Amino acid sequence: MIVIMAIILLALGSNLGDRMANLVRARALLSQSITLQAISPIYETEPWGVVEQPRFLNQTLMAETERTPEELLALVKSIEAAMGRDFATVRYGPRIIDIDIIGYDDLQLATPRLTIPHQRMHERAFVLIPLNDIAPDWVHPGLGLTVAQMLARLDVENAPSLAPE
Repeated sequence: MIVIMAIILLALGSNLGDRMANLVRARALLSQSITLQAISPIYETEPWGVVEQPRFLNQTLMAETERTPEELLALVKSIEAAMGRDFATVRYGPRIIDIDIIGYDDLQLATPRLTIPHQRMHERAFVLIPLNDIAPDWVHPGLGLTVAQMLARLDVENAPSLAPE
């Protein structure tokens, strides 16, 4: 049997509780089911969407998986739930952990539950800056632009800053 491994890109964020520990725990839980290949530095960022909330710590990961996109979504949702994420809160509100699927090989997918690549990744410095650290040459299959090119198009006046260790 031939096993096909997909290269995936994930974005992690946390702005409740011990934000650093939340990212560490999320990575540990993810690594039980996927093979981490690259981990970006952690950035502290202003909230997006609902701005009256604590600052986030954000990070991106590159990994390999045998899981289908739908299985990967089920995995990240189960990890978010296991870590105590409350899915009944305001969209873009505070959260213990948020794990977004940013890319999956060169797949373009749009279902009611999942859009790949992430539909707003190209607008978000808090995704593109850490992603540029680990995958600057990854090409967005819909836009035909690399991460570095998407980042160059952004106004990064209030760019995320490296989180203190």
